[in-house]
Amino acid sequence: MGKGLEQNRIHYSWVILSIAFFSIIVAGIVRSSSGVFIDPFEKEFGWDRSVISLAFAVGLFLYGISGPFMAALVEVFGIKKVMLISMATLLTGTLLTFIMQHPWQLIIIWGIIIGLGSGLFLTVLSPYIANRWFEKRRGLALGILTASTATGQLILLPVIAMIIHHFSWRSAIALIMVLCVCIFLVIVLFMKNSPKDAGVLPYGLEKASEDKGEEQKRNPIVIAFNGLFEAVKVKEFWLLAGSFFICGLSTTGLIGTHFVSFCMSYGVPLVTAASLLSFMGIFDLVGTTLSGWLSDRIDNRWLLFWYYGLRGASLVLLPYALAKDSYTLLLIFSIFYGLDWIATVPPTIGISRQVFGIEKSVVVYGWIFASHQAGAAVAAYGGGLIYKVFNSYTWAFFLAGIFCVIASLFVMVIKKQTAAASMNNSVKL
Repeated sequence: MGKGLEQNRIHYSWVILSIAFFSIIVAGIVRSSSGVFIDPFEKEFGWDRSVISLAFAVGLFLYGISGPFMAALVEVFGIKKVMLISMATLLTGTLLTFIMQHPWQLIIIWGIIIGLGSGLFLTVLSPYIANRWFEKRRGLALGILTASTATGQLILLPVIAMIIHHFSWRSAIALIMVLCVCIFLVIVLFMKNSPKDAGVLPYGLEKASEDKGEEQKRNPIVIAFNGLFEAVKVKEFWLLAGSFFICGLSTTGLIGTHFVSFCMSYGVPLVTAASLLSFMGIFDLVGTTLSGWLSDRIDNRWLLFWYYGLRGASLVLLPYALAKDSYTLLLIFSIFYGLDWIATVPPTIGISRQVFGIEKSVVVYGWIFASHQAGAAVAAYGGGLIYKVFNSYTWAFFLAGIFCVIASLFVMVIKKQTAAASMNNSVKL
């Protein structure tokens, strides 16, 4: 099947990976741009920062908790249809932002609509594409896809910050809206539901496996909760979910939402702070892609141990760098933290796949990622609350660093030799 196509052209799996890559970039920039909108929303509408943080926290939590349900919807309706609906939802949210006037509208738009719209792209799309379209280079594909959320920051966050600075936040929202439309059209024209629809086998697969037909065509809610009920009986699920809660708390929730404002509180200009955040994206693209490559070769537990431990150290040192007013230290932090930002995702997915198997791991990872976003929501709201109480973010970053050290201990409780046994147990459930 598709032999000539695979030999003479780029394998269509890489086309699908490219579509997913740019879709995640757009969804990622919608989410990561929240940090640069805090100050403009506060100034124009007079809203309290903790209320704005609450809206973004709701969005972070909802896109995380929607992950397992998105995975189940993909099993029922196909990846293309769910991607189109999700991108249309993001487009709707950006349009409604132009007419919002009250805090409750911000919570509905950026909390519920944009939160749910970004759910598929930022949770289970990466492992789904890697598992279904790649037999070989799966870790590399996963690393590239998970790095794409940071690539959105790399390319667009400074641009959005400059547009806000020189024009208005509405002009920045308009740019995001145009990107959503472009990606929607790309999905319509080129996305396929499966390798079979494209007339090829998954990349690296020499012989077609048995077609499982329609066995997954069930109620998506049942699929999602069945995956959860099986997962909670396995110790590794709780350890991965707990460590990923801290991962979300220390990245998307804290750095993604409050880093720009933290820098501005020390007199760093908006565009400079956004550029530092996007600079992290350069190194996250490198770090996460490399992490995907390493996850095929090195014990995933040790990768996570070092990622969390080093991240914790960097978060504790960030307030010191700002207090010293040292752009050199801030640049070093951006490089160091960027290499580590989403590097935790490939080994976490790798352990989940080892424990629960390929078929179940996407839904189970959806629940693990829901824990990630619960942590992100806690930090997004908690960071704003801590700032309100102390008029400083220092304690928020210090506590996040301590939690990262705890996460590094969580992952080492997972014993390498129990992975196969845990998978057997999960099959029996």
